[in-house]
Amino acid sequence: MEPALREGYETARRMLRRHDPTYYLATRRLPAPIQPATYALYGYVRAADQLVDGPRRPPSPTERRAALDAWEAQLQTPRHPVALALTDAADRHGLPLEELSTYMRSMRVDCEPPIRIETYEQLVTYMDGSAGTVGRIMAALLGVPPHHHADIGRLGVAFQLANFIRDVREDRRLDRIYLPAEDRDAFGVSDADLTGSSPRLRALLSHESERARALFAAAGPAIAAAPASVRPGVRLAVGLYRRMLDSPRPTGVRVWHLPGAALEAANIKRDCPSL
Repeated sequence: MEPALREGYETARRMLRRHDPTYYLATRRLPAPIQPATYALYGYVRAADQLVDGPRRPPSPTERRAALDAWEAQLQTPRHPVALALTDAADRHGLPLEELSTYMRSMRVDCEPPIRIETYEQLVTYMDGSAGTVGRIMAALLGVPPHHHADIGRLGVAFQLANFIRDVREDRRLDRIYLPAEDRDAFGVSDADLTGSSPRLRALLSHESERARALFAAAGPAIAAAPASVRPGVRLAVGLYRRMLDSPRPTGVRVWHLPGAALEAANIKRDCPSL
């Protein structure tokens, strides 16, 4: 392997380990031959995210959009080591990188706050771009039957929704509110409430957690249809993210266990015995 290509895979691996240890742990449970491609995909999308949210992001929305344009162009003429690694992985594994054009559209939405999501349908559209696309690429890498690729995309949406529930306070500081206005209105949650721990906010987050749990549950048949060699890694990721919904939030809010949580915990222990 050429030095630049090796550097790209290793850089992407370090990015995943640093920025998303939960996903990194799950990736380490995948078969060794597909782990590098997983790192490369994460590294590419994380680099795009850093152009929008990172500490060294370009200072203006216009410059951030231009930087995203340049990064997307790397898929056609790769020069950066991470882009070289991803295009190499796509050649090796037949990855549908055309999905990333949709991903980049969602990243451009984040270039210029404030961001307010009005409806759950609007949120799902955004999450399908930012996470569903990655899920569908991963479905091809994992060897999931094609008729289940959309289901794995919705699993990516479930991961994204869990992250939004976790990151309510951090997103608010960035002047971004992803939880739909229609839901916030229904539970009487104001913008100011998102940095607190009121009963209204707890109820709202429990409502959104129900939605995330339903998405995780709906992915069950697709996971079962995946090759046996990849199921432990996928199930570990699902188990860890579902547990995250029951962990103390950075907002100081705990999303309380919902009906069936005891059975769910037993299922996680069964599917992920190392937890």
